[in-house]
Amino acid sequence: MTDHLFRPQCTPAIQRVLERLYSETIEQDPIRRAEAQSAGLNHDGEHGFYQAMSGARMPVTPEFGALLYVLARSSSARHIIEFGTSFGVSTIFLAAALRDNGGGRLVTTEFVAQKAASAAANLREAGLDDLVEIRVGDAMTTLAQDVPQPIDLILLDASKGLYLDILLLLEPRLRRGGIVVSDRADLDGSDGGRAGAYLAYLSNPANGYRMASITTEALGQSFAHDIAVRS
Repeated sequence: MTDHLFRPQCTPAIQRVLERLYSETIEQDPIRRAEAQSAGLNHDGEHGFYQAMSGARMPVTPEFGALLYVLARSSSARHIIEFGTSFGVSTIFLAAALRDNGGGRLVTTEFVAQKAASAAANLREAGLDDLVEIRVGDAMTTLAQDVPQPIDLILLDASKGLYLDILLLLEPRLRRGGIVVSDRADLDGSDGGRAGAYLAYLSNPANGYRMASITTEALGQSFAHDIAVRS
């Protein structure tokens, strides 16, 4: 997983943290995933999966992380919202883009307090913590106020069933030309119907978006992602 790590404008501190987190992912996440599967939880779309995987890193793939950097950098993003901090891998890619854009504010929210604390430590080690505010709790509450605007980019990378709710909550502050990126909204499971509604919303031109889907690969698996721009 570490063969194609983020390189452009990457400081040694950022590279070191990413390499460590991806190495920890390879070592520990399969164990956590096996434990979740033994409890009948097989993938991200199922209710209770994230609680069962609370000790797992579950990072974006290196390729997708690099794409997040490129999207934020090329759009001159200054204000970014992230739903799903986990251990802060995607946060690092996005915050690095803010730094290279000259500064800004990234508000990210995480339901599990222990993960939020780990992410904060990782961001400090990477030298990016001054650009990031981590909020802990239910995203429908943590993102309901004091959100920087206009929002340039939204990353949705947590409970799939909340993607549409979070988008609709933030949409009034999302600028024209703003970008919405989501990870693995295609997954089935108990949240599948709501995640499907999210994809249907973005793909309907009447709602003001143009969407494209891509896949990245890591550890022999393919991962689906969706990118939309507000017209």
